[in-house]
Amino acid sequence: MNDPRRFQRLSAQDLPAWLAAHPEALLLDAREARHHEQGHLSGCLRLDGRNHERLLMREPKDRPVFIYCYHGNASRSYAQMFVDFGFHTVFDLVGGWEAWQQHAATPPSHDTQGPGEHGNTPLMQAAWRGDTAGVEALLAQGASLTATNGDGNNALWLACVANDPALVTLLVRAGVPIDHQNLTGATCLMYAASSSKPQVVRTLLELGADPHLLTQDDYTALDMAASVECLQLLRTATRTAA
Repeated sequence: MNDPRRFQRLSAQDLPAWLAAHPEALLLDAREARHHEQGHLSGCLRLDGRNHERLLMREPKDRPVFIYCYHGNASRSYAQMFVDFGFHTVFDLVGGWEAWQQHAATPPSHDTQGPGEHGNTPLMQAAWRGDTAGVEALLAQGASLTATNGDGNNALWLACVANDPALVTLLVRAGVPIDHQNLTGATCLMYAASSSKPQVVRTLLELGADPHLLTQDDYTALDMAASVECLQLLRTATRTAA
């Protein structure tokens, strides 16, 4: 029997059913703003270190709460905090956003167009796995080049997640939009810069990615650079473009 004074933990596999059963739940993202911008669960609110007290004091205690972070560590502390403040139903995500992303990229079906978990098409799933042969086969079968998933990301984004510059090149040359912006305005270049993937940043810039595009919060890829190498690449590209 679950201890009512403790939060409970959800696996990525069980999350879709839980969300469907709790449409009124308060969904909280405990990651940094730039990672929240790159992708998050639909309808969630980011915990920014300043709003948790307001939520703890003002939200109804019978409202279900679900919290996730990067790897499922910080979310446990936040979840226990909500329990300690009297919330009745509190869950966090085992493995965090990383586990959800891995679950979302399920193996491809025989359908070259239809979305799977989290809206990822087979082309996106193959790109996420770094499966060049699979990507080539799906492109030859006419897979959509403009399809996006639940976060508004395309197949090129998933190739960037895989940290595969050759696959990035293949998809761009096949016609997947290089400057596509997701639901928060983030581009593949922004993601690669913020994730410290300098080889992907270099490849995207060489293929013509625009370093001047802005997110909804007015951040550029340069603003989001997470390493010196990415910063230098983007500064050079920005100066050259100017």
